Amino acid sequence: MFDGFSRWQVQLNDLSFKVIKGGEGSPVVLLHGYPQTHIIWRHLAPQLARSMSVICLDLKGYGDSAAPAPLPDSSNYSKRQMAAEVVEIMKMLGFEKFSVIGHDRGARVAYRLALDYPDRIHRLVPLDIVPTATYWEQADKNFSLGTFHWGFLAQPNGLPERLIGADPDYWLEWIIRHWAGDMAAFPDDIMTEYKRCFRRPEVIAATCADYRAGATIDDNHDLADLKAGRMIECPTLAFYSGTFIDEKRDPLKQWQRWAKKVTAERVQSGHFIPEEIPDQIVARLRQFMLT
Repeated sequence: MFDGFSRWQVQLNDLSFKVIKGGEGSPVVLLHGYPQTHIIWRHLAPQLARSMSVICLDLKGYGDSAAPAPLPDSSNYSKRQMAAEVVEIMKMLGFEKFSVIGHDRGARVAYRLALDYPDRIHRLVPLDIVPTATYWEQADKNFSLGTFHWGFLAQPNGLPERLIGADPDYWLEWIIRHWAGDMAAFPDDIMTEYKRCFRRPEVIAATCADYRAGATIDDNHDLADLKAGRMIECPTLAFYSGTFIDEKRDPLKQWQRWAKKVTAERVQSGHFIPEEIPDQIVARLRQFMLT
């Protein structure tokens, strides 16, 4: 995996982040989602690295990055804080301006990067999400049933941590099977690696804090941006699979509330687009990033 990529544990203040880098050229950072790690990019990153500088990292609270204890309000797992950490890591690697591709939770960090650091983000690609405030606005019965984990993981007082901690391997595998379109994209060695990282108690706690922030502080930040008329300035390409996004709600119109220059494209895939259909999207990604 990731042949030719350099690997580090990057120290940022008192936190350690797993970071890998390959290729040369225009920089792009790839941000994974729940409940995964940077290895979701094992197919796409080497292909993009043929013409770009590609950086993958484990977000705080995931994989082999630090998972500090959540603050009482989960603010240290807000997407604003996590975006700031990505900016600092990229600066340490010598990149003041870069593009970003994010999947799932990583896509929420990605669009927060574009909102909070418009002068630093060249291109934005969110994979299979709508913005957090939009999610809560449209969370009717059918939508909520399909994404029940949002409410479950955001429950207070350690409830999800205790239940997931009783059998973290089962939970992780259930989550992936529930959302995947093709389990052939998840061979045994990949699932073993995901389970190794996820079963750490501090990772379970951190990922719950990620979702608690999504139900509170992240939603507040999004609503403040909407009220202020603040929008994503950079060109944006939103891929969606239909797994979470109800086509009746028109993903393009949803993203047009947030981004001034946006295209939305449907792909035939389960939720895990980078792992399920990498070859179908890599040419489109490269074209978008390098224009």
